[in-house]
Amino acid sequence: MSIFNITTQSPTAQTDILICIEQNDNLPAQLQKITETYALPTQITHDFKADLKEVLPIYLHEQKIYLLGLGKTSTPKDVILAYRFFFYQQKGKLADNITVDMRHLPTNQITHAANGIGLASYNINFYKTDKIDKRDFFQRDTSAVSIWVKEEVAEIATYALHRGEAIAETQREVLRLVDLPSNHKSPKTLVDWAIASSEKYGYKATILDKDALEREGLHALLGISQGSPVPPYLIVLEYKPAEGLPCIGLVGKGVTFDTGGVSIKDSANMHYMKCDMAGAGAVLGAFELAVKLNIQKHVVAVIPTTQNSTDGESLKPSDVIGSYAGKTIELIDTDAEGRVILADGLAYLNRNYKPDVLIDMATLTGSCVATFGYVAAGLFTQNQALATLLMQSAETTGERLWQLPMWDDYKGDIASDVADVRNYSGKPIAGAITAAKFLEVFVENHPRYAHIDMAGVSFNDSDFATMRSATAYGVRLLLDVIENVSV
Repeated sequence: MSIFNITTQSPTAQTDILICIEQNDNLPAQLQKITETYALPTQITHDFKADLKEVLPIYLHEQKIYLLGLGKTSTPKDVILAYRFFFYQQKGKLADNITVDMRHLPTNQITHAANGIGLASYNINFYKTDKIDKRDFFQRDTSAVSIWVKEEVAEIATYALHRGEAIAETQREVLRLVDLPSNHKSPKTLVDWAIASSEKYGYKATILDKDALEREGLHALLGISQGSPVPPYLIVLEYKPAEGLPCIGLVGKGVTFDTGGVSIKDSANMHYMKCDMAGAGAVLGAFELAVKLNIQKHVVAVIPTTQNSTDGESLKPSDVIGSYAGKTIELIDTDAEGRVILADGLAYLNRNYKPDVLIDMATLTGSCVATFGYVAAGLFTQNQALATLLMQSAETTGERLWQLPMWDDYKGDIASDVADVRNYSGKPIAGAITAAKFLEVFVENHPRYAHIDMAGVSFNDSDFATMRSATAYGVRLLLDVIENVSV
């Protein structure tokens, strides 16, 4: 049941009030108006600077008024973060009812507010045995968040609120999928999630199990799964609200745990490899939202999913395997497995659905992390119109991208003597670019293809966990792309 509602009425004395303020040249006037409206002593807001996430609690008789800073830029990402931070940090102190005064803010910020507040209810403590804290705002049956707006925008505000709440609901699911420990997450977990979502929202889900993969010839995905005791799958989702709509194809890397295979990873950070299906999470989330929000686009999502484990059956460096596209692949490094399973996912979607636009998302290379750190994902495409669209969506959502070259100068780095292509150059340079050039082989000259390497932005330090945790990066980015793409 939703905790949100839209109101045009003044709050009662028993209701906490949250007022969000942008840091701009008009700040003194904003604070003066607040002190007059709520009959506050003038000096009480004197030191409030409206920095991002800055909170000033004001105690007024039985009521509490909170001022929350939105910072100088007030990008969607910042606004969402501010609301999430406030509700997460204050959830043990809030009254049952809190009114968010948004009469002075743009209507689209209602979406960001609902998104941030909805995300604040997410908690990573899945397997803690402590009792639930009944003081938690989100655990109470009586909690309510009223969004206070002017009467003339109430209808628009209601839609904006619904949109933000829907996005947060799906993002929480994606966060959970990525954060689940590896012994509680397998390829079947992603399959079960997709089936449950399809049954709830009424779209088509087709699951190719190991036998079907063998019949269809997805040898690259099957090869990477050889060392794992759990079987691989290809998840195929389709949403087609009408005929004649542009078709957007999305592929997400679904490696539910990555040991590196025989080319085994260093143990220091291997526990974070439960996040190696974050690309799949982003694609699943954006796809579900396209359906929930009734976006009029034909969307197909494909998730190749497996574990990359190691045993006596594992592929070895120098092995040569086939692929759905008919290309042979020489394995130089079994830890470069993500691009191998994506090769089958991309080729399968491209050949069977012929999308107008084809995009993949993957936690693919450490090289991309070395380039951008934890700030942006790498964008690779030969189509500059598509690059422009993706960069605009990145700017709109705050989920940053930066384009790197796809020059054919790098093709020699993936040339093989014994096969059509090799999965790794063996060089400590240009790793993200050569991975993108490898994937390009399997889209068979698709004119509107883009690869997004999200390795550095999918799983990070945050205010909401003591260790690195999921970010749900890519869900809002892809949703914006789906909404705005045209043919």
